[in-house]
Amino acid sequence: MAKFLVCYGTGEGQTAKVAERLAERLGERGHEATAVNAGDRSGDRSVAAFDAVLVGASIHAGKHQPAVVEFVEANRDAMATKPTGFFQVSLSSADEEGEAQAAGYVDSFVSETDWHPDRIGLFGGALRYSEYGFLKRLLMKQIAKRTLPDVDTSRDVEFTDWAEVDAFAADFAAFAEGRLGVVPPGTDASDGSRAESSE
Repeated sequence: MAKFLVCYGTGEGQTAKVAERLAERLGERGHEATAVNAGDRSGDRSVAAFDAVLVGASIHAGKHQPAVVEFVEANRDAMATKPTGFFQVSLSSADEEGEAQAAGYVDSFVSETDWHPDRIGLFGGALRYSEYGFLKRLLMKQIAKRTLPDVDTSRDVEFTDWAEVDAFAADFAAFAEGRLGVVPPGTDASDGSRAESSE
């Protein structure tokens, strides 16, 4: 078993939802996973206490959360010795046309923080009109009509592909296990396959 830290920044809650899903999937694999909001100063964010680290952020006005940038910059050296991954949640990843823009945001983040994660995941975000104030709701509807013309702007819409999130969790877990020399509980070490459950 390994200890995973999933540290994230969130705006309206979609990145928190993705972080919790990743932590849940890592837990199902037999590891101890802790999801912590980078903006919550009371949470356990001591990288030294964990074997592997996932960092996540969403995009708002072309920028990631300052708390996430600060976390990475403060822990860059400590993370250099561990398996790491970065996941980004944005509307740019909601369709294929925005992939280059989403990748550009990651490049900017890597350049700004001088941190080079081992694995990167790009996930579509959500439009939570019900949680926006009047002006933001108006602005987001205009952006959605321009960039995602087929989307119904009269209700909240989620673009996250949860199968992709699950696949990213499995990929990162396997990478970390290999690097750490850890065999997840319930796995037969001789052939690397899952042991059959008796339940």
